[in-house]
Amino acid sequence: MGKNKLKKFADMATYRCALQYPREVLLAEGFPYQGVWKDEFFHRDGEITLELGCGKGEYTVALAKGNPGRNYIGVDIKGARMWSGARQVEEQQIPNAAFLRTEIENIDKFFAPGEVDEIWITFPDPQMQKTRKRLTSTRFLKMYGKFLRPGGVINLKTDSPFLFEYTKRLAELNGFEIVMITDDLYGSGMADPVSSIKTYYESQWLSRGKKIKLISMRPGSFENLQEPPSDDIERDDYRAYPRHTPGLESF
Repeated sequence: MGKNKLKKFADMATYRCALQYPREVLLAEGFPYQGVWKDEFFHRDGEITLELGCGKGEYTVALAKGNPGRNYIGVDIKGARMWSGARQVEEQQIPNAAFLRTEIENIDKFFAPGEVDEIWITFPDPQMQKTRKRLTSTRFLKMYGKFLRPGGVINLKTDSPFLFEYTKRLAELNGFEIVMITDDLYGSGMADPVSSIKTYYESQWLSRGKKIKLISMRPGSFENLQEPPSDDIERDDYRAYPRHTPGLESF
């Protein structure tokens, strides 16, 4: 492991905004801020927005700076990437941003019912071969339903035609309210100051001429969710930039 990564890990351990909870720590100790994020961590009111798969944290930081009345939490497993956003929050003393380093598979153990108001899923791996690993699958939606407030919105921003179509079908099959949908965010003129924030990966996709897609949905219920058929959805015809580098830390 390079010295630069070791330094980043050391920095992360000192950042108040960076909470690091691998599964073994979570199971052994629990999570102290579940249900009390506003009072005990942020020490301020304001609705809570999660960004799942936050990568370098650009979206979380930009959202927090642009919307000081809300609280934002970026979630990812890769600490060396998350360090960039966490460092900005520490150095600029941004009071309404935090980073949670953990597996998204355990996300429901960090928040109490109704504690989260909105979710952003930004450029996840489309997982074309593994339905249960898609972050908009019924498996994950059931987790989100444990802590997303009634009427809360889930936003997917993606370059993947496959994941966009799959999520659209899932929303329609389960009777979700579609708040916003476009298969060409910037070409449609529908981009606003929030949706037009660009992540590191998004800039890569745009440089390759890929269209950015967005679907914002409001689930009416998380009960009896059904998976849509997806075998007939055309697979993406390009290779994504690698998101998991061989030898990179598992936590």
